[in-house]
This record gives sequence, structure tokens and C-alpha cells, in this order.
Amino acid sequence: MESATSSIAELRKTPLNAMHRRMAAKMVNFGGWDMPVEYPATGGLLAEHRAVRGAVGVFDVSHMGDIRIRPGKTPGGALAAVQHISMNDASLLAIGQAHYSAMLYPQGTFVDDVIVHRLGQDDFLLVINAGTREKDIDWVRRNTAAFDCVVEDLSDSYTQIAIQGPRAAETLAKLTDVNLAPIKNYWFTHGTVCGLANTLIARTGYTGEDGFEIYVPADQPTSEDVWSRVLEAGREFGILPSGLGARNTLRLESKMALYGHEISETINVWEAGLGRYCKMEKGEFVGRAALEQARAAGLARTLVGLEMVERGIARDGYRVFSAAGAEIGVVTSGSPSPTLGKNIALAYVPPEESAIDRALFVEVRNQKVKAQVVATPFYKRPKKTAAQGS
Repeated sequence: MESATSSIAELRKTPLNAMHRRMAAKMVNFGGWDMPVEYPATGGLLAEHRAVRGAVGVFDVSHMGDIRIRPGKTPGGALAAVQHISMNDASLLAIGQAHYSAMLYPQGTFVDDVIVHRLGQDDFLLVINAGTREKDIDWVRRNTAAFDCVVEDLSDSYTQIAIQGPRAAETLAKLTDVNLAPIKNYWFTHGTVCGLANTLIARTGYTGEDGFEIYVPADQPTSEDVWSRVLEAGREFGILPSGLGARNTLRLESKMALYGHEISETINVWEAGLGRYCKMEKGEFVGRAALEQARAAGLARTLVGLEMVERGIARDGYRVFSAAGAEIGVVTSGSPSPTLGKNIALAYVPPEESAIDRALFVEVRNQKVKAQVVATPFYKRPKKTAAQGS
């Protein structure tokens, strides 16, 4: 999370900004956006995290960017463009399906990770990160210029609201005419939500829980009305407004990458452990040649999960040492885990230091604190029984 380096007047604001302030949210500068980190009046970070794991929480994620790539004069241009700029295979997506992917530099490192939605046979929506929004849009425009497609920046067209947790479907069901049960994870549809027709409803999220992200018009009155109605619909389940703090601890427990931490312009796909989303067999795309070379050369570092054995919290940027005392890596994300009641972290270390249960040390306030390598993700949501439904 970024520190407040700009005045409030210079920070960008989502259409829900005034609502967050009326709710007495603690606001921070996050990638140039004035965003809620937690809502102390309703319990704060720990309560928000537990609400999402146990029931339902609602997040304002309108700072995320949205890029539509649609066909030009000849069919197939948009698909060809998306295939060129992203590492997953968009040709395998059905209409109404989404997948995790990434846009890469020629050296095989990350421009950004993205969610690609297939709106039509040759029509795609890419959801990108907030802090890299302008950079990403410029990169997409430059790298699709040779294709017959139209690139539209729709980032300011939507208020994006994430409803997350095991009671998310029950909450949203009160507000829509759409039958949510048939929508599988990483699928989406359009329907009426809070009286707003043609709302995009996606079963996606960044918490490791079941949940939905809805895209409503970005004017302030409409956005605030939907936010309020979501909170009212989830009241019986104990819904809480949730900020970036809980979003971070939830995604860390679920080992979801954060740009600038687990992925960046200096980290490649294999090092980040995201090779399952990289479809080398689909043909050429930006970064593929470098990834071929990197795969042949083998890993110099790999991302591992750490659990602190001794007392101490491994924070982002802390140095990691081997049992023999050599400096071997760095923590990319670290925090107490509200769900597990332990201090956990992700870190890059050499492959020979990555075995499960291996003892390592993290330098915390000039003291080397013992940790051990553990399996990830740290948390997996329980599978529902047949009686509980999908």
C-alpha cells in the first residue's frame, strides 16, 4: 500500500468516495487514489476480514481499469490482438467466460496481470490494476496497433463493486432478476441489478472466497444507491463494508499475486509460479521467446510461502536468510493471518531453499527471526456439500 505523498485534492476519487468518508473510513493514498483502508466504526480490518471469510463483505474496486477490445472492419482482429498481448489462450474462452492472464514485456516479465472476459465472439473486456492503469492502456494501444481492432478505455464508465464471501450469492440474489446459481467461477452474465438493466455480473474476486463483481454506471447517485442497497441486502448475514486492508490479508492468505510485490517488470512468469496460466502452445505472443529461454535456463528464484516460527511479522521488503546465515531473498508480502492466527509471508528464494518445512530466517528489526517454508495457498475455502448447492 502506498503512503500519502499527494494532497487529497490531487488524488483520484471513485464515485463512492463521499460515501466512504461519510462512513468514517480510514482513507489512504493507494496508487494515486483516495481509497478506504478500513472502516473503524464497523469494526476495522479484522472484523472485515472475518466477515468475508465467514459471511459477506462489500468492496469498492472502482479504481480498477477496464479496457474493451472489439473488432474493427474485419472479424477476428480483437481476438488476434488479445492473443498477442496476453499469455493465456483467449481462443478457449466461451462467450460469458473469463480467465486470469497477464500482459508481458518482451523479456517475459509483467506489464500487469489481468482478467480477460469474452463478451462476444470477437469482443473482450480486460480488467487491469489501478496503479498501472495509464501505463497499461498506453501499452495495450501500442501493442495492438497492427491489428484490426478498436481499443476503448472504459475505466471511468463503471463503478465496480465486489460482493465477497460464502453469503455473497444470497446477498446479491435479493437485488437482481438473474438466477446466480448457474454462473460458475470465472463466468459472467448481464442482467438487472437494483433496477439497472444490462449490468455485468461476474463471479470473480480477489479474496479466495466465492463472490461477485458488479459493474454499474459511474455516476455518484447511482453508485451510492447500489452500495447502500447491497449493505441492506446483506444486513441479515452480518455484511461489512471492507477496505484495502482486508482485501490485502484475504488475497495473501489465498496466495493471489499483487503487482509490485509478487509480480513486476523484473519478475518473470516461471519465477512467480504462474506458468499454469501461460499457454506457450498457442503460438506467438509478447514475451514468449524470452520465456522459452528462461525455461531452458532454469529458475534462479522461486516464490514460496513462509510461516513465522518465532515471534515476529515478516513485512514487505524484509530480507530472507538461509539457515547458514547467507542472505538469499526478500519478502514480497507479509502480514498476520486473521484466519490462521499465524504470521505468514510470501518471499522469493533460490529453488534449493524452497523445500516444504525448510528453516529460513527473516530479518525483523535487525533480528533474524526463524520461519519455515509451508505449502500455499495458506488458505483454501471449504468445498460446499451437495446439500449446500453450488
